Amino acid sequence: MTRHQKRLSVPNTWPVERKESTWTVKAGAGPHGEAGVPLLILLRDVLGYVDSKKEARYALNQDSVLVNGVAVSDESRPIGMFDIVAFTQRDEYYRVFPDEGGRLALTPISADAADSRLGKVVRKQQVKGGAFQLTLHDGTNVRVEEGSDYSTNDSVVVDNETKEIVAHFGYEEGALVTAVDGQHAGEIGEVAEITVTPGSGSNTVRVVRDDDSEFETIEQYVVVIDENFTGGSEEGDD
Repeated sequence: MTRHQKRLSVPNTWPVERKESTWTVKAGAGPHGEAGVPLLILLRDVLGYVDSKKEARYALNQDSVLVNGVAVSDESRPIGMFDIVAFTQRDEYYRVFPDEGGRLALTPISADAADSRLGKVVRKQQVKGGAFQLTLHDGTNVRVEEGSDYSTNDSVVVDNETKEIVAHFGYEEGALVTAVDGQHAGEIGEVAEITVTPGSGSNTVRVVRDDDSEFETIEQYVVVIDENFTGGSEEGDD
């Protein structure tokens, strides 16, 4: 299996210039699946903190780059939607958030906001002992004793240290959402209507923007968020 990735075939979410050169680094195994962006791309191509893989490895060996509160030493570690990337020596903190073109972008946040991350519930199941396990969009599993309050397509905020849920946003009409895929990726608005499609078709969501204009997308493409997750270096973030 090749250790390289052609730029022309990278996912649309990757923040790279496709025609700049033929090859780029390939994401390693880990969260977010094929959509995950190798950490090296953020360090080198987006932030410009390193010029090469060798420099990236040196920097990561200092344990000063944290992803979701954990020091990372692998430059190919996939980074994806809503991950928290912290540079402790620089006192810089970022949330990975889709821009209006659908590419993953780094949004500066406060140190307090970097203590937790948002996750979309994609699966819920009961496990041995009667507890419930929630599987999030990045593959993370969170166990809760009482599952009745949580449903698929809801969003939760997970503390990076304790791994416990500290906030919960339900998927329902009136919820604030962002589209993370499709032609409306990066757009934000409130859910006006959820239309359930019979059979195997995807449910659709009608979303109203702040200017009262609307767009429609499929349910899989929207994530419930809190106002604090729309950007900026907020101080009161969960």
